[in-house]
Amino acid sequence: MMFIRSFVFFLGILATLLLGWAALVGVPDAMISEVQPPEGLSRYTAEELFGRSIYIREGCTYCHSQQTRPEGFGSDQARFWGRPSVPADYVFDKPHLLGTMRTGPDLLNIAVRQPSADWHLVHLYNPRIVVPGSLMPPFPFLFEEKLSAGPNERVLVLPDSIAPKGKVIVAGREARALTAYLLSLDRTYPVAQGKPDTTKSR
Repeated sequence: MMFIRSFVFFLGILATLLLGWAALVGVPDAMISEVQPPEGLSRYTAEELFGRSIYIREGCTYCHSQQTRPEGFGSDQARFWGRPSVPADYVFDKPHLLGTMRTGPDLLNIAVRQPSADWHLVHLYNPRIVVPGSLMPPFPFLFEEKLSAGPNERVLVLPDSIAPKGKVIVAGREARALTAYLLSLDRTYPVAQGKPDTTKSR
């Protein structure tokens, strides 16, 4: 009798977990599985994907969101952060990096607001050089200090007060890849704001 009760209890827990999964994961996944990428959205390159992995590893998503809110849910439109986000904007994003906090600004369209790779590299090396008072931590370990730069290396242009004497700071592979990912974040192409188009083939 005890075995039967335990078995029924186990089945009840299993059914609860399965129903929860279906409601929170299964059904939403089925609803968006037919969403097609907009014409202006491209797949990430290998370098951008590597940069995206650095973005995830360094926890950038804890302080930056990647979702432009519609009017009535914040001042995103007044800040010219682009049109409201739609599900199609994230077709190639796995995992999605929507974020939940904005300790720093939203980055979904950062490539439009800051299209300079040099700016992003300096910002990663020491954010307060380009944004005084920034709370963002510096990432100097993504860079190398050298006596001189090679022909294909990217040298940071730093203020004299920051630049090392007699040496140069060059962007490492991870810094360049992270910058490439940030420069891929442009979701300003036009999209239909209504029901997503599911008629196109992938």
